[in-house]
Amino acid sequence: MPDISSHLPMLRSGRWFAQLPPDFAQGLLAMARVRTLQAGEKLFLREAAPCGLYAVVRGTIRISGHSGEGDAAREAVLVLLSPPQWFGEISVFDGSTRTHDAHAAEACTLLHIPHEELLAWLARHPAHWRDLAVLMADKLRLAFVSMEEQTVLPAPQRLARRLLTMALSYGQATESDRTLRVLAVTQEQLALMIGVSRQTTNQILRDFKARGVLHVQRGCIELLDLQALRAECE
Repeated sequence: MPDISSHLPMLRSGRWFAQLPPDFAQGLLAMARVRTLQAGEKLFLREAAPCGLYAVVRGTIRISGHSGEGDAAREAVLVLLSPPQWFGEISVFDGSTRTHDAHAAEACTLLHIPHEELLAWLARHPAHWRDLAVLMADKLRLAFVSMEEQTVLPAPQRLARRLLTMALSYGQATESDRTLRVLAVTQEQLALMIGVSRQTTNQILRDFKARGVLHVQRGCIELLDLQALRAECE
């Protein structure tokens, strides 16, 4: 079995894991299994049974839904999860099926905390349900912010804020530890995330590139000036 301890620096760079009580952090590591996925490989699909909690330690996981059927089917990309993010906690709480699809956007390494093992551990240590709830509450706050931005902000600000949020691992990393400078995201995926056309997204990115904020590459975006990106968010 791969050595879990080699992933500790990445896990500890994340705000949620770094702030966990030591016994809960150790409990998660003791239950963890390493899982690897190749680009495009399925982790789970919407309506799948609960399978546990996950942490991304390498690569990117794409969370998405679908609309339409057959040739008219279209993927709606919600988020791209990068290290050191944790996900999957909703089904741990309510025991219901998965709400969306999860695929590897690129080759990934995950830590997997199996569902039944985690439930059994929490039954023996019920005080730590609150610590797990903090992870879900963080995401709920981000969801409300995103809903507000989608309603009131123009497309350039929405795109800038989404890029900055992704660079900071959706609030789980800070500029003082592991800010991502290269985001594995395509223009089409960004367009779907913020609800605009690919053409509009392309024009906004070209404007940002002209001002030295970022550089667009095939399949990814390199952030050149975080302070300038922050300014675009205002």
